[in-house]
Amino acid sequence: MSLVAGNYLLVRGRGGRAVSVWPRRVFIALTLGFVGVFLVVPLVSLFVGAFAKGWGWYWKTLGEENSLHAVKMTLLVAAIAVPLNTVFGVAAAWAIAKFEFRGKALLTTIIDLPFAISPVISGLIFVMLFGRQGWFGPWLEAHDFRIIFALPGVVLATCFVTFPFVARELIPLMQEQGTLEEQAAISLGASGWQTFWRVTAPNIKWGLLYGIILCNARAMGEFGAISVVTGNQPGETNTMPREIENLYQGFNIPGALALSSVLAMLGVVTLVAKSFLEWKIRRDSEGES
Repeated sequence: MSLVAGNYLLVRGRGGRAVSVWPRRVFIALTLGFVGVFLVVPLVSLFVGAFAKGWGWYWKTLGEENSLHAVKMTLLVAAIAVPLNTVFGVAAAWAIAKFEFRGKALLTTIIDLPFAISPVISGLIFVMLFGRQGWFGPWLEAHDFRIIFALPGVVLATCFVTFPFVARELIPLMQEQGTLEEQAAISLGASGWQTFWRVTAPNIKWGLLYGIILCNARAMGEFGAISVVTGNQPGETNTMPREIENLYQGFNIPGALALSSVLAMLGVVTLVAKSFLEWKIRRDSEGES
């Protein structure tokens, strides 16, 4: 119930107390203002700048060899890294949530390692391992196999910075679900694979898709680790974030904005998919309750 007292709109809180709604309105206004100034306005200005010279110029810019290759490289790296991290994430979450074993706490901590280490440092780690002067560099060079400054290095760096997302989304979900359904399936004669595909997988499908979306978003937008292992080779190893920096540093601001708009649109698609999954998960939860 609400009432008006003087110039203040009041609502009845717990215990029948009258509580002013103005603080709530102020906080909502501040939040919307912050989002507008720091998120919406920059995003709108990005697209305005990208299309300032018209659609023809926009598509011509994206059709340039280096820009087109950067888009293909980004999609290729994501197409390799995301499935690898999905397999690892499901396996790690299943092991941690469903079984007890020695070193479980250590494994859980290691999964969070990319969140604690700067992406630039992670890229440098791979250079120290697989670079020409690294631990395995001489052997790789002797066998004419390149990892650093080539596609394998970009994939490795991307996998490293993105592998916690799927696992971290599934671990609490699986822990909450417990092991009763799996134990029942095994007691009825189901094998391990049958138990996973028919019992575990249906229960984690929405959480798994949510983790995959977050992993894919980070894979396409990663810059720090990629900037170290690509060697800044336009048309060869550069992904979109790295190529955008090259265009900007080369004073090709319109070109940088055009390529940035592609990355931003991929992010918007990711956000829409994320919001849909959150709605779907919430609806399913309400239906079960």
